[in-house]
Amino acid sequence: MNSELPYQGGSVQWHLGPVIDALRTSRESTHNIRHQGRVRELPSRDVLRQIVDGLSAALFPTHYGRPDLNDESIDYYVADTLNVALDRLVEQVRRALRFSPAAPSELTGADAQREDLVLAERARAITREFAARLPALRALLVSDVQAALAGDPAATSVAEIMLCYPGTIAILYHRIAHCLTRLGVPFLARVVADIGHSLTGIDIHPGAQIGGSFFIDHGTGVVIGETAILGERVRLYQAVTLGAKRFPVDDSGALVKGIARHPIVEDDVVIYAGATILGRITIGAGSTIGGNVWLTQSVPPGSNVSQAQMRNT
Repeated sequence: MNSELPYQGGSVQWHLGPVIDALRTSRESTHNIRHQGRVRELPSRDVLRQIVDGLSAALFPTHYGRPDLNDESIDYYVADTLNVALDRLVEQVRRALRFSPAAPSELTGADAQREDLVLAERARAITREFAARLPALRALLVSDVQAALAGDPAATSVAEIMLCYPGTIAILYHRIAHCLTRLGVPFLARVVADIGHSLTGIDIHPGAQIGGSFFIDHGTGVVIGETAILGERVRLYQAVTLGAKRFPVDDSGALVKGIARHPIVEDDVVIYAGATILGRITIGAGSTIGGNVWLTQSVPPGSNVSQAQMRNT
């Protein structure tokens, strides 16, 4: 590249020729951080936000879609909205599959073209299966909304919960992201989860397994780690952390990934604001964990753990 070219947009004034050359060298060789050194197609956060908006509208047409729908128009609206969302999703899935550990690293010519066809067909199959799971996903989300209505005395209606509660939005994003994880596109799920985190301040890893009738009250600052398992009818308040106690390393000092390191929370557990629960421990069914508790050991079913009790142990 000729560093003396008169770049547009003020580049001559700022003497950007050498800077642009150096950035290209860094980007293409010295500090190349592309996946396998070559992948340029990334999933789009903007498109994924549009996809989740479309899926939300298809799942709950009058809440997240159009309030003027009637019995004659609602199915047509759902079909059209879902078609658009799934058409967009299949391309994002195809892009994400290139980041799978099984994706070949060095293919050229006819081999690369065949691989592209294989990835495209796999993306279509995953998207079809995702679509087939939407009714079950909606049923889970309805149970979550009903749990909020039953568990919060300030809630006056389902519409208020769905439109005004950040926990509801966070759970919606998580249910979609977790489904994508189970279908084999964890990278795409991670992007979806991060969009939900950005919108709500609630950070749920898409790998976390969460049962039905889940309610996050207030919600800001909640963190749920990748290998956490939550049962049915669990309720969390703001600033709760379900995290890892430590990160094991192998003989070379690298982190050991994929091990279970986050809590198991059984059915009907309530965890109040600011509680921090770390490690692969079990919170027994029907337990209550008080605010600001720091807990690193399992507790039996029916426990009532308070900050004062923890100070005395």
